[in-house]
Amino acid sequence: MGQYYKPAILGKNKKTVLQWVNSWSFGSGLKLMEHSWAKNPFVRAVESLIYQNPQHIVWGGDYAEDCKGRKSNTYQRCKDSNEVSPTTTLTDKETRFVVNHTKRQYVDKTKVPKDTDGWRIAPLPLLTCEGNGQGGGDFHIVPSRQQGNTSIIGSWARDLISIETEKPKDYTELKFDLVER
Repeated sequence: MGQYYKPAILGKNKKTVLQWVNSWSFGSGLKLMEHSWAKNPFVRAVESLIYQNPQHIVWGGDYAEDCKGRKSNTYQRCKDSNEVSPTTTLTDKETRFVVNHTKRQYVDKTKVPKDTDGWRIAPLPLLTCEGNGQGGGDFHIVPSRQQGNTSIIGSWARDLISIETEKPKDYTELKFDLVER
């Protein structure tokens, strides 16, 4: 079965869903690799929520484990009452850097490699996802193929993340080299 995802902005406790965005509102699929591509309007809408506005964010999968101390996961706690549909349109220049203020790291999206068809993966969904590898449509790791540093998948989930125009001073660049083959 396929796993569906909902990106959510979380409260300071990193569990309470403040806002979330529905991929269908932007003509995208719910599965991780149906929408995790550079310049995707759905991903750009989520990025607009954290543009120069650091927030705790997670791309919660419906197969992900329950949150610590809760009987539900982030996907299950996304309610109609806190769904948002951002309308801000950001440019490539505005969304160049994905910044993790918790880990003091950043990704330069212009350095993300292209696949054989010329497509780039959008770093934000894969870095912040929970539940990857548990369903169809996820980023599947194939040991016999070089796909990049797969240990970074989900490594930024629930951290304080923003989208920035300029790279932050005194932060370390994280090489996002994932390619779907």
